[in-house]
Amino acid sequence: MNLPKIHSITKKILVALVGGFLLVFLLFHMTANLFVLRHDDGAWYSAFCHFMGTNWIVKIFEIILLGVFALHILLTLWLQLTNRLARPVRYHEAQKSKTHTSSKLMMWTGILIFAFLVMHFCQFYFIKIGWVKGEYMVETEKLQSDEIMGLVQYSSQMGMTPEEFIDAMESESAMYADENGDSEEVEEYLAGMRDKLGVINIVKRASDEGNISADGKWIRHLTYDERQTLKKVLPESKPEPDFYFMVRELFHNPLMVLLYLITFVVLFLHMRHAFPSAFQTLGLNNYKYNNIIEWCGRIYAWVVCLGFVVVPILVYLGL
Repeated sequence: MNLPKIHSITKKILVALVGGFLLVFLLFHMTANLFVLRHDDGAWYSAFCHFMGTNWIVKIFEIILLGVFALHILLTLWLQLTNRLARPVRYHEAQKSKTHTSSKLMMWTGILIFAFLVMHFCQFYFIKIGWVKGEYMVETEKLQSDEIMGLVQYSSQMGMTPEEFIDAMESESAMYADENGDSEEVEEYLAGMRDKLGVINIVKRASDEGNISADGKWIRHLTYDERQTLKKVLPESKPEPDFYFMVRELFHNPLMVLLYLITFVVLFLHMRHAFPSAFQTLGLNNYKYNNIIEWCGRIYAWVVCLGFVVVPILVYLGL
């Protein structure tokens, strides 16, 4: 097998730089996750997700982040493969080594983390980009169009529900068509009103089931079909994934909680070695403060992983 000729130390430096970037991102992601624990009906977390999903700078950053994830995985596999190809014949006897256990497991913990990322993306990110169905939410004020408000007002004045009002108008339209033989414009208008009725029913269901946020800004727990209705009738409404609801639903499942906890243990082992290893690869270590770097790595890994761990545990406990 012919692989591109890049010096091993160059590949290690690239892995260290990319890994360092991901270490910082994990701290940011962990901090944002803690918003789920606030007892504000998801106001902070939803506002954060809304910002992350609508800001164009963040969207560019997401593409960069995905590229960095892919680059880190490919570089690590490439480095591992070239190292093995450099010594095709293994030692006859196992050599004793003082290398830390987490270092020896880096390849395997990386593979497990990659498998978790695929699942995690299916549960959240792929819903955001529309590859997977989920739960959705929409800003209340974006559903208050003049046509919809007018339909509600006119039907109320006639002592009817909006659906009864449209049925009555359709009956009159049919009579008009029988007498004049032409009602295309009226039928087109009524078809549009029937679509608007779908939006009214969405709002009514949300109100009846208590799916309007405490601050009244969001209608939550929309289904995929309701999202499609809004995108068709009111494309400017731009319904978004309801990540707060999905997170809390996910962590009511004990198997999912256990799986996430195991993943964070694996992540801890991976980070435990990655932090000091990055300093060593970049030539930033020194015998005078190697122990400080080692302890900073441990503390960083503990803080990040414990920050991730408390969310599924406390949500499962109903806190």
